[in-house]
Amino acid sequence: MEYRFLGRSGLKVSALSFGSWVTFGFQADTSQALNLMIKAYDHGVNFFDNAEQYAGGRSETIMGEVLKKTGWKRGDLVLSTKIFWGGDGPNDQGLSMKHIIEGTDAALRRLQTDYVDLIFCHRPDKYTPVEETVHAMNQVIRQGKALYWGTSEWSALQIKNAWHFARNSGLIPPVMEQPEYNMFKRHRVEVEYLPLYSEIGLGTTIWSPLASGILTNKYAGGIPGDSRMALKEYDWLRKHLESEQGREKIRKAGGLAKVADELGVSLPQLAIAWCLKKPYVSTVITGASKPEQIDDNMKALDVVQMLTEQVSEKIESILENKPEEDRDWRTS
Repeated sequence: MEYRFLGRSGLKVSALSFGSWVTFGFQADTSQALNLMIKAYDHGVNFFDNAEQYAGGRSETIMGEVLKKTGWKRGDLVLSTKIFWGGDGPNDQGLSMKHIIEGTDAALRRLQTDYVDLIFCHRPDKYTPVEETVHAMNQVIRQGKALYWGTSEWSALQIKNAWHFARNSGLIPPVMEQPEYNMFKRHRVEVEYLPLYSEIGLGTTIWSPLASGILTNKYAGGIPGDSRMALKEYDWLRKHLESEQGREKIRKAGGLAKVADELGVSLPQLAIAWCLKKPYVSTVITGASKPEQIDDNMKALDVVQMLTEQVSEKIESILENKPEEDRDWRTS
């Protein structure tokens, strides 16, 4: 396993990490989750990602039960949660001081741990002043309930505003962002956030490297009965897959599968390696419902070196979505 610094922080996370979204509470109970997390841990994974929203909190409960059963040394782990959607009450959602404090306490109880290493604002909250959110996150850290805080799916401007307010107020700024990033979704990570990697040392813990399973090429012949697309809770994913845009992605996945075959690797390995190769990616959050999927995903570490300039150009010719570089208007 390779370990990378999380942005400009001194924390090291495994280049490949493991997340519980979709699987825990839907496709995996505690005994299945135990096998999955042990498999990931044995491969050197130290970062396990979760959120208060996942399966209505059940995902955190399952992970907490697994951690108790394994007895792993807490210092060897990097655990996370994300706060925004905590329930149906009027103050159970968003990034208010009240919900961040109470949501964090509830998450820690479910995870059966005294603290999480990383805590994320799961989405931006247009109703709560960013100053309130920054103060709340700092209170969580001062109380020893989290060590670092960051954002998920925030715009670059929102991140910069929070960062500058924190620095100007003598508070701890956000150090990481958790965006969706894969071969099909690129602009925000490759263009919008680009200045933030050097300006504020932003780290990224990217999710959905396989584009919700499209980059496994398993949907070429329809939707398998055991896939997330078959779950009622993920009708929105299935509708996207059946759209014209979704069908175009499936077509491109077929072309990418041929590139993977030429390299003697699986398409998931190729897609994950493509993400790993980007210098601004701190860790790629992978998911799995079966232990053998974890074995396959972890081999992506060996595929990175296969992504030569020639191979990368072939991939880009299939994707046809590489963001344009800023134009130099002085010389053009």
